[in-house]
Amino acid sequence: MAQITEDKRTPHVIIVGAGLAGISTAIRLKKHLRFENFTIYEKANAIGGTWRDNTYPGCGSDVPGHWYSLSSELNPQWSSYFVEQPEIRAYWEGLYQKYGLPLHTKLGHAVVSAEWEPSLQRYNVTVQDLATGVTKHEVAECIFYAIGGFMAPLYPKDIPGVEDFRGELWHSARWRHDVELKGKRVGVIGNGCSAAQFIPQISKDPSVEVINFCRTPQWYVPRGNYRYSQFIKWVFAHVPLVMRFYRNYIMARSDLSFLIFRRTNARLIALTKRLLSMYIKQVAPKEYAGDLTPEYPPGCKRIIVDPGYLESLNQPNVSLRWEAIDSIVEGGIKLKTGEIIPLDIIIFGTGYSVEPVDLRVHGSKGTTVHEYFATQGGATAYLGTCMPGFPNIFTLLGPNVATGHASVIFSQESQINFAIQLIKPILDGQAKSFEVADNATEEYNTWLQGRLSTSVWTQCNSYYQVGGQKHTKIVATFPGPVSLFWWLTLTPEWGVFRSVGAERWMKQHRITKAQEWGIWSVVLGLGLGWGLWFNGQLAESIKRSLSFNVAV
Repeated sequence: MAQITEDKRTPHVIIVGAGLAGISTAIRLKKHLRFENFTIYEKANAIGGTWRDNTYPGCGSDVPGHWYSLSSELNPQWSSYFVEQPEIRAYWEGLYQKYGLPLHTKLGHAVVSAEWEPSLQRYNVTVQDLATGVTKHEVAECIFYAIGGFMAPLYPKDIPGVEDFRGELWHSARWRHDVELKGKRVGVIGNGCSAAQFIPQISKDPSVEVINFCRTPQWYVPRGNYRYSQFIKWVFAHVPLVMRFYRNYIMARSDLSFLIFRRTNARLIALTKRLLSMYIKQVAPKEYAGDLTPEYPPGCKRIIVDPGYLESLNQPNVSLRWEAIDSIVEGGIKLKTGEIIPLDIIIFGTGYSVEPVDLRVHGSKGTTVHEYFATQGGATAYLGTCMPGFPNIFTLLGPNVATGHASVIFSQESQINFAIQLIKPILDGQAKSFEVADNATEEYNTWLQGRLSTSVWTQCNSYYQVGGQKHTKIVATFPGPVSLFWWLTLTPEWGVFRSVGAERWMKQHRITKAQEWGIWSVVLGLGLGWGLWFNGQLAESIKRSLSFNVAV
């Protein structure tokens, strides 16, 4: 009787994280598969991921809004080309409500661990209610880890003394809206994307003195933002295909910029470097231009779409310090030179950890994901999505999925489409599991790392690499246009997956594919045959016409 119950059990899917990837996965399950037996576990008390956590002044996306959205849920009402955090979060919260996802979501719950049970071909999952500390056990046939690429605020380990500071101190990802900046001396550590967005905003008040402590110069491109008129929004909403064409145009234009990431394109890189250097010199104060211009090639670190940072440096209440920081002391920041800069507030704009600490899984080989990563010299996956030894597990925005030029939403959609095809036989009761083979993963990553070795990402230290060091393995970026990643993930290559319980389905799948190829072959053959016959008839007609003319 127990075995019958197991056979009739409806498969269960767990989604870890209610950020953009988790919401996208849930929508895909409902729309494409009409599947409802899934649960989203989110350890925070609200949804939205990075757009929930990052609320600092000026926070927004450096990818155009019409591309930073689901391809199946285009939004004609984006207010501007680049959109800011409140609007982005509202878009995703709207989708969350539209598809009834609150009914599937457990907020304030963390997935503590997942362990593969080979005899039942499913995962035993431990979930903790963070409010009460109570743990419970769930089972799932498939798990999507949608925990994002930026896990937690990163504080530099080489700057001690954080606990000694007597003023207010926080990270940009945990902005203190309750603290008044007016009339204060504010030290900002870091000059990456986040700092470049909030420094122009907080420095608008001339009573706020901002001292920006920089480590490494960054490359900037003009933002060129503009607002959409009500007429354009109406056209997007009511004229068929216009908004789709516009989105595709943005995608195609942006995707071409991947060319500057190839070191072999030396002339293009040199031209880009010259143009971006000119921009820095034209906009930033002359005394800072030299320090602000990097030596490494553009794209080695993520290029900043300048939201007014360089212009803000011209203000008398904004200054840069390039000396190395020794420590944080009671009254401010101590430099390696021995000088102490007195401060009232310190804000870290030092980025995020990309270590997937919440990916706690024991797989089919009895090892954990992190143990597997250790054997590979860093995070590794097949198409950034599947890992050998971990059947029915999918990592969204996993190893080597992000790019330096495109929308991660598009890349995640490609992954979700790939994974949905793999789990459909499981959810239909026609298979138990699919696990990517070691050799397929090794072959893919050999190709991947070979391309990465000739990229600009090897030319500087960045979060793209293990430990942020350029001599280590690149684990974050995909070496090519996102259109290539889309093509690679378009359809699973079923032969590289080991399956359990899928023998009948695999046989039927091969028959179906053979029939499809047969139909297309017939269609192609008929088309070629008709073309040859038509050409023959046309040639005969011309011949007769010529013969008649000659006779005349």
